[in-house]
Amino acid sequence: MRDDETGSWWQQVTGEAILGPLKGQKLLPVVHDELSFGLWKREKPEGRVLKPDEAVMQAGLYAPANWEERMTRVRVTTSQPQDNSLEPRALVVGITLNGASTAYPFDALLKQSPIIDSVGGVPIFIVVGEDKKSVRAFERSVDGRKLEFFVKPQAAPLILVDGETASEWDFSGNATRGPLAGHQLKKVSVLNDYWFDWKAYHPNTSIYQLGTR
Repeated sequence: MRDDETGSWWQQVTGEAILGPLKGQKLLPVVHDELSFGLWKREKPEGRVLKPDEAVMQAGLYAPANWEERMTRVRVTTSQPQDNSLEPRALVVGITLNGASTAYPFDALLKQSPIIDSVGGVPIFIVVGEDKKSVRAFERSVDGRKLEFFVKPQAAPLILVDGETASEWDFSGNATRGPLAGHQLKKVSVLNDYWFDWKAYHPNTSIYQLGTR
């Protein structure tokens, strides 16, 4: 990314300026979601949608609808030795807390959701929405008590239940029923990324293995 004011170039994943007058500066990250439109619209019925820029559209500068499919055919090249623990373009959900990083293969999330884990000493869980695309992570401590979460069978939309109090929680981390009703879980930042890219910027990352925790 390049800023107009100084002409500095910024790394997309880390938010660090790597060239120009602001080299070494780092942008403050903002917690964000990558959700399917239907799920987002259900949560934010009054939300507004950014309209495409007509000039950019006419110039053909937006990524095509099949961009991700096309990228799977592009050769992966990195400045570091390639880690073949996963396929280079395997989709992972990356989390970094207290200087520790873990990559969660998306395939693993589809098989085992929610995933109960700890990163950097912080107890967390990761869950995939009912659309099988949207992913969120939360700290799983409430008032100093660690909770374990399960998906309520046949619930639509998705409902989570904690094993300790049987309270029910929605996909936004809000307790809607039970002894903990009204509590809100603290959201954990996640990054949906290709394995080769995540590994490049988190060289000491671990990889979550199904059935190891």
